[in-house]
Amino acid sequence: MSTAAAAGHPLVWVRSSYSNGAGGECVERAISGEGTHLRDSKDTQGPVITVGHAAWASFVQMIRRK
Repeated sequence: MSTAAAAGHPLVWVRSSYSNGAGGECVERAISGEGTHLRDSKDTQGPVITVGHAAWASFVQMIRRK
């Protein structure tokens, strides 16, 4: 899976604010015209999951309610 945005620009990956830096479970996300891309911050060359913008917005909204 590509780690570059469709326009040829590299994706800007942002680490979750819940990541503690102690080697725990960390997630990074990047946003492009295709959707939101998610990856394991400890394996940046590994698989990337891409979800649509509406699906990501619904997920974030649901998490904020918890």
